[in-house]
Amino acid sequence: MLWNTSCIAVVAIIVAPLVLGSRAAAFDESKYPDWSGQWKKGANPAGSVGNPWDPTKASGRAQNPPLTPEYQAIFEQSLADQDAGRQGGNTGISCIPLGMPRIMTVVFPMELIITPTATHVIFDVDEVPRRIFTDGRGWPKDEAPSFNGYSIGKWVDEDGDGRYDVLEVETRYLKGPRQFESSGLPLHTDDETIVKERLYLDRANPDVLSDDITTIDHALTRPWTVNKTYSRVRDVRWTPYICNEFNIHVVIGKEDYLVSGDGYLMPVRKDQAPPDLRYFKAKPR
Repeated sequence: MLWNTSCIAVVAIIVAPLVLGSRAAAFDESKYPDWSGQWKKGANPAGSVGNPWDPTKASGRAQNPPLTPEYQAIFEQSLADQDAGRQGGNTGISCIPLGMPRIMTVVFPMELIITPTATHVIFDVDEVPRRIFTDGRGWPKDEAPSFNGYSIGKWVDEDGDGRYDVLEVETRYLKGPRQFESSGLPLHTDDETIVKERLYLDRANPDVLSDDITTIDHALTRPWTVNKTYSRVRDVRWTPYICNEFNIHVVIGKEDYLVSGDGYLMPVRKDQAPPDLRYFKAKPR
């Protein structure tokens, strides 16, 4: 039998509501936790500066990271560079995305949106949102690496009350450069990082969300687990931050410079050499 375009249109009109209706029926909101609102990172430990990876410790050496000797040396070099006025291994100063797992420090607030097929993590900064797929899919074989990677999750009802309590997530297909924190605490350059997470509300306080983050990386001697907590704000006000709009850092080669208030390149430390201007012709004065 031949079908003309009008027949196809009629079938589409009839089938579409049935498909949409079945999807809506499959998503029972009462089975999922309430993660609405705005989530902000917990307070830093006393005396801590910056945004430490393990929030129970100050950033830098106090993190006592389980690094291999090779990557401990890279970390020490980053710290020495920062002590000398440079930026060390912190690539975030050039507005490169922080990537996983560092983005989950949530320096700027985030929003979590639960849908039938994915949980979306949206950051109040110029970062690509995370999509945590929960539709039962397997790992793709040709996924292009990205700073946030590819995340697959599974909802778990731990107490058997018919409502999900925990979102278990695994993230792969990451690319660099990435670090754990602004001290330059490094991840391996092979970008074979695997990040596993358990997100759940505090049973005593539903306005506290926990994220148990385990990083498996060849820069580490063992998997490294930290717990991060986020506090809910229900009177939500979003103030997007665009990194490039306010960035005064200029990275040329391996050197970091600043743009002064009057628009000129300036050093960041005493006796810093100017950049190589071999491709510019000096104008006669």
